Amino acid sequence: MTLATINWRRDVFSRTMLVCVFTGFASGLPLYALINLLPAWLRSEGVDLKSIGLFALIGLPYTWKFLWSPLMDRYALPLLGRRRGWMLASQLALLASLAVFGLFDPQQDIWSIAGLALTVAFFSASQDIVLDAFRREILSDAELGLGNTVHINAYRLAGLVPGSLSLILADRMPWGSVFVITALFMLPGALMTLMVKEPKLASGSPKTLRQAVVEPFHEFVTRQGWQGALWILGFIFLYKLGDSMATSLATPFYLDMGYAKSQIGLVAKHAGLWPAVIGGLLGGVWMIKLGINRALWAFGVVQVVSILGFAWLASYGRFDSVGAEQLAMLAVVIGFEALGVGLGTAAFVAFIARSTHPAYTATQFALFTSLAAVPRTLANAATGYIVESIGWTSFFFLCTALAIPGMMLLVKVAPWGDDPAPQQA
Repeated sequence: MTLATINWRRDVFSRTMLVCVFTGFASGLPLYALINLLPAWLRSEGVDLKSIGLFALIGLPYTWKFLWSPLMDRYALPLLGRRRGWMLASQLALLASLAVFGLFDPQQDIWSIAGLALTVAFFSASQDIVLDAFRREILSDAELGLGNTVHINAYRLAGLVPGSLSLILADRMPWGSVFVITALFMLPGALMTLMVKEPKLASGSPKTLRQAVVEPFHEFVTRQGWQGALWILGFIFLYKLGDSMATSLATPFYLDMGYAKSQIGLVAKHAGLWPAVIGGLLGGVWMIKLGINRALWAFGVVQVVSILGFAWLASYGRFDSVGAEQLAMLAVVIGFEALGVGLGTAAFVAFIARSTHPAYTATQFALFTSLAAVPRTLANAATGYIVESIGWTSFFFLCTALAIPGMMLLVKVAPWGDDPAPQQA
C-alpha cells in the first residue's frame, strides 16, 4: 500500500469529511422539499403548470441572502458561538416550518402556501449562509475539492427524502403526515451542530457592521480587479443556468410523461442517487489530481451533454402505459443527468469556495451563491410558460443552448491547468 493511498483514505474518511456529510444533508433537504416535493404536491392536487412555475419565485431569498449575511458574520447568538448558534436556530426554524405545509389546501390556500414556502426559503438560505462559511473555515485549501464533493453528494442524498421517500409515502398516507415526516429529517443536522466545535480563525469576526458589509466587497474587487471580478461574477451566473432550468420542473415533467408518483420515487430518484454519489466521489478524487480548473472544463462538458437526455425522453411524448422499457429509459436519463450535474456542481462549489477570502467567508460565499441562485429563481419562474408555449422537447434543447455561454467563460476565469495559489487569511 503506497503512501498516496494511505493519505487518500485518511482524507476521505476523516472527521472533517463526516461533518461535510451532515452539512450537505441539512442544506439539501429544505431546498429539495421546495423544488421537488412542493411541485409534486401542487400538481397532484390539480394546480396548473403556470402557477407551479411561478413558485420558483419563492427562491428569491437564495438570490438576496448576501444582504443579511453580514449580520450573521458580525453578530453571534447568545449560545454555541457565531457559526453554530445561527446554524441551530435556522435548522429548528426549518423543522417547524416544513411541518406546517400539510395544514393547507392547495386549491383554497395557494397564497398561504406561497407565503410559507417563502418563509422556508428564507430560513434555508440563512442556514446555507452559515453552513457554507462553517465548511469553508474547517476545510484547508487542499481539502476544498474533496470536502465540497462530499457536501454536494450528501446534498443530493438529502433529495431522496422529499423526492423519493415522501412521494412514496404520499401514495399511502395524508399529505399532512408526509410533511411532518419530511421535516423531522432536519434533526440530524441539528444534532451535528450541537456536537461539533466552533471554528477558530486568526482574523476573527468583523468588529463593526460597516466592516462586515463593506470590506468583503472591497477585498474581492481589490484582489481580482474590476474586470476580473466581473468575469468571475458572470461565470457564476451562467455556469449552471441551463442545468438549473432543465431540472426546475423535473417532477411535473415525469408526471406529464405518464409516470406515477411511486414510480418516480422508486426509479427516477434512486437511478439518480448512485451515479451522483459514485461520480461525485470520483470527481473529488479527480479534482485532487486535475485541479479545480481542469475539473470545471471536463465536468462541465458532461453536465451540458446530460441535458440532452431529457430532450430524448420528451421526444417520445406521453406514454399510454409505463412498463419496464419506459422505466429503464427514465433510469438511464436520470442517471446520466445525475452524474453530469453532480460532477459539475462539485467543481463549481469548490471554485466558489476558492474565490472567497478566509477573513470574509460568510458574506463573499453568500454573494457568490446568491448570484448562482438567480437563474434558479428568476429564469425558472418562466419555465412553466416556456414549456406550455414550445413543448418539453424544445424546452430542453433551449436549456442545452443556455448552458454553453458559461462554459465559454472558463477561458477567462479558469484557464486549463492554471490553478491559482491558495489564499491566506
